[in-house]
Amino acid sequence: MTFQITGLDPMPFAHLHAMSDEQLASGGAQRVLVTEKPAAPCRISLDDAEIGESVILLNYTHQGADTPYHQQGPIFIRETNARFVARDVVPPALARRTLSLRGFDANDMMIEADLTEGTEAAALIERFFANPSLAYIHAHYARRGCFAALIERAA
Repeated sequence: MTFQITGLDPMPFAHLHAMSDEQLASGGAQRVLVTEKPAAPCRISLDDAEIGESVILLNYTHQGADTPYHQQGPIFIRETNARFVARDVVPPALARRTLSLRGFDANDMMIEADLTEGTEAAALIERFFANPSLAYIHAHYARRGCFAALIERAA
């Protein structure tokens, strides 16, 4: 069984980096200067921003389905087009953290959930995908509960 982890598409967020702090604030977002690493995991590159780099902190709907599991939350976005997409690889930002993996069926209902260290996530992902009813997985950073990435079956 193989899986693919994909960062968010950078295009819907590209305009944010050109906005003033006031414009960002009027939309509920803010620019944050990174002062330590790891501390700001980008949801596009799926790696932590570097010290001295500015990132945008915004609210993002990652589970938009009209179910009890509809969910949104804060994410960091770097100014990058380097979208992480890889098969059978846990990206750096996920690998260095404890994760909450949440598996959903085709009706967007949660049918699997467990915690794992990022370095051991591949085994749990494979276990989840052994369930034929599982359609996709959302990874969350366990400490703060924020959405990290989408995990799908690889063809």
